[in-house]
Amino acid sequence: MSDRGVGAVGAAQVGEVPWPSRDHTAMGLPASFDLPVGGHLDALADLAAGAAYLEWRRYRHAAALHTELVMPEEDRDERAVDAYAQCAARIATALSVSQYVAERLLDNAVALRDRLPRVFECLRDGVVSANFIRTIVSRTELIHGRLYQGLVDADIAAALRKPGSWSTARVRDLCDQMVYRRDPDAVRERRDDALKGRCFFTEAGLDGMATVGATMSAERAAVIARVVERLAAQVCRHDSRTKTARASDALFALVKHAPFGCDCARPECAFAVVDADEVAATAARIVIHVVTDTTTLTGPTPAPAADTDTTTDTDTDTTAAAHPQARHVDTTAAEADQGVADEVTVEEPVIDELAADGVSVDGAAVEAAPADVEPELVDGVGFVAGLGIISGAHVRDLAADPDTLIRPLGDGTDTPLPATQPADPYRPSTALDTYIRARDRYCTWPGCNTPAWNGDLDHITEYDHAHPERGGRTSATGLGAKCRFHHLLKTFGDFVDDQYDDPDHPGRIVRTVTIPEGRTVLGPAHTGFDTHPGLDMIVFGDPPATRPPTPGTEPTRPAPRTEQKHARRRQERNRNRLRNNLNGVRTPEPDDAPPPF
Repeated sequence: MSDRGVGAVGAAQVGEVPWPSRDHTAMGLPASFDLPVGGHLDALADLAAGAAYLEWRRYRHAAALHTELVMPEEDRDERAVDAYAQCAARIATALSVSQYVAERLLDNAVALRDRLPRVFECLRDGVVSANFIRTIVSRTELIHGRLYQGLVDADIAAALRKPGSWSTARVRDLCDQMVYRRDPDAVRERRDDALKGRCFFTEAGLDGMATVGATMSAERAAVIARVVERLAAQVCRHDSRTKTARASDALFALVKHAPFGCDCARPECAFAVVDADEVAATAARIVIHVVTDTTTLTGPTPAPAADTDTTTDTDTDTTAAAHPQARHVDTTAAEADQGVADEVTVEEPVIDELAADGVSVDGAAVEAAPADVEPELVDGVGFVAGLGIISGAHVRDLAADPDTLIRPLGDGTDTPLPATQPADPYRPSTALDTYIRARDRYCTWPGCNTPAWNGDLDHITEYDHAHPERGGRTSATGLGAKCRFHHLLKTFGDFVDDQYDDPDHPGRIVRTVTIPEGRTVLGPAHTGFDTHPGLDMIVFGDPPATRPPTPGTEPTRPAPRTEQKHARRRQERNRNRLRNNLNGVRTPEPDDAPPPF
């Protein structure tokens, strides 16, 4: 019996030096926790990069174990407990974790080593958080073994290294976009198989409870969720149930055609009895927003040697337009059993070809696929609010529905679109509202996953109702999507956000958020511009001129305290633009900066 790796009980082994006893100064850690707020935040950011590096080392060790214990036998190992399971068992035993957890660690390590070497380098360099690795690995399993997997790896890594912040939803969308556009046939086959495998199930639980579930297309699931949420909201503020408990009762009422009501038991409550069928009937007008491009509606296209950038948006037809304008598609299901209303905005993505030369991961050369293994066909993608990226085939299925209405965002010309309501320069036009939500996709606060369609449109610079020309104009650059929480945080807190045209990329914008202590964080690195680049070709006209005040009436103005706060924020934004380099993003020229109010 081998005694390899076995030591005497109590003997010092590698890794047994307690971390508190190590030299913190050598590791670049603060010697004390007696720091100002900014110091603590700097330390947390540095520790996040350090955690990513430690995670990279953890995966490197796991991959080395796989190389030594599994690879020599994997081609001929037919044992029930094969070399892979035994390798994972060693990890599980050493770390005191389950076999499942150890196998997932090993899966991630092998995928990063073999399929995603450039993403692996991003983890090492602290560019991507370790929290996103499982998302990236799982969303790229579809291209494992494909000749162009190196291109997908390069695309994802290049996007991750762009300045800006990420969230789980944005990382998921990035991976799906890169995979779906290069694998249209395989994605279509998988989706067909998935639709055939849809099911309904019940599962007994504890304490007399049970679980009811079903698998179905994403758009149908979104419609059901909206209908249930709408009925569950028909209660007063005195209802004692949680939001999820009300949703459970609402689902049963919809299926059983039973009344649904508030449980407050107050005689004056207007929601004592609610007709679930009536709510469901009105909910048939629910709209699902989908963003895509005109060429995606016509099917996959041959992979070009040099991709072009065009974005269009169709109105009641699927004819591709030559002008790069965004297009909007509405679909409304008249059938009561579906209750579907889909909305699609159409733009065309640009496929960026990246060099796929060999890369090195900690000295281990990894040969990526050559650039000439691009698949014969590439396809566009769509974005469904709240669900993420869908394949081009899925978009075409939605567009083929007879109740689908495809609306263009623009008329296919260079004519600027109206930015505001005709009678109210404060409120954005329908075209601008749609454009902002399609462009931002999620709340623009760093790390937030709330869909833009479920949030508010916020004037980045506070709107001056008395003198709109002084700042806060309603325009594409002046508006941003925010969830209600972050909108309130910005309005009533001391956080200062900013948004301005990117001087290096015309048509695109740079976003920042500055915390009260002065630390500035870049906004999202991946937006609708990256999925549908034609969006940056859409232009909007200037807001209407401010009408002079009526003679004899005193113009209104904000309260003095509010006005002073807004002026301070405008000055802070101007200082940030001129002072910070923002991780390599060039600050705007002086003419681009707002006037100091």
